[in-house]
Amino acid sequence: MAAVLDGVRVLDFGRYIAGPFCATLLADLGADVIRIEKVDGGEDRWTTPVASTGDGAGFMQWGRNKRGMTLNPRTSDGQHILERLVRTADVVIANLPPSTLVEMGLDYAKLKSIKPSIILTTATAFGGPGPYAERVGFDGVAQAMSGNMYLTGDPDRPTKNFSPYVDYSTAAFSAFGTLAALLHRRETGDGQHVEASLLRSALTIMNATLIEQALLEKNRVATGNRGQTAAPSDTFRTRDGWLLVSVVGNPLFERWARLMGEPHWLTDPRFATDERRGDAGELISERMARWCAERTTEQAMRELEAARLPCGEVLTPQGALDNVHVRAAGLLAPVVFPGLDAPAPVAVTPIRMSQTPPTIRHRAPTLGEHTDAILTELGYGADEIEKFRAARVI
Repeated sequence: MAAVLDGVRVLDFGRYIAGPFCATLLADLGADVIRIEKVDGGEDRWTTPVASTGDGAGFMQWGRNKRGMTLNPRTSDGQHILERLVRTADVVIANLPPSTLVEMGLDYAKLKSIKPSIILTTATAFGGPGPYAERVGFDGVAQAMSGNMYLTGDPDRPTKNFSPYVDYSTAAFSAFGTLAALLHRRETGDGQHVEASLLRSALTIMNATLIEQALLEKNRVATGNRGQTAAPSDTFRTRDGWLLVSVVGNPLFERWARLMGEPHWLTDPRFATDERRGDAGELISERMARWCAERTTEQAMRELEAARLPCGEVLTPQGALDNVHVRAAGLLAPVVFPGLDAPAPVAVTPIRMSQTPPTIRHRAPTLGEHTDAILTELGYGADEIEKFRAARVI
């Protein structure tokens, strides 16, 4: 069975997560993705090293299903190689500032002059137009500027989310836009420039809160793990751990009151709606905390599940690896990589498809692993390739 993106070639000039993981998602759908790195390797390859070779944990995920080559496009020979690559490609991905794209010959005008039907997908920190268009930034900067950090943690200490959710959401939005551009090109033959940004993604995720602020001026402040628009929605200590409970909507709140054995919660006007329960969240959380403190995590989870209330154990990273559902559902695939003492547990594509399932076909490439093969495909001979290598073009 053919994969969705069989026959589509993607050139991945990404850095860190937003660009590379966009390319990863396309690779999972069957695209031939060529990861193009600096001669000494991209920065994201070496972040959080886990292999004896120095390759990092994130790269085990972001590099899967890709072929890898090195290239310095700022050299004359590198530009010639780049032009040949672009002529064979359908999509170019680069999460780099606009001025850097021009310097590397990866701006849309240049790429379109080489291949008019090319699709360029870019992601920047802030997007444009605007005064911040050329600024650089990472996931945490977008978290901070979206209002998310201000409402996370405690009122006197804005807290960044540990996981870079803005990077990953930007990657997903970029892949969404790229697929739409491929569909458009199939109908019209035209390429286009798909633009994403970390700040756009962060504001999208925070949008409901921003709408509320604009219209009602709630001026919310952080309340730790306690939710503000429904209750009980919080983390609670059990006799041997922690769990999270999230009760939203009247039907769930009615189940919660029955579980507590206290119908008065349903007749008190302070708790009549999600909004009112959110305002009284501290009081409701205090009651739930006493209930959880009397039980082990397993006991509490069993009773909450029986009542059909959303809940989950607060797991350590090792706990997540060992979780019975994670294992049974095959959410982490063991992938062998040179220099690892054991396979890396790489998260599978976060969607399932009944007819054209995305797959992990092969591990991330070692640095420059497929350079010679790709250049040979482009028509370069062995002598030329060696000259490129000696001159550090590749």
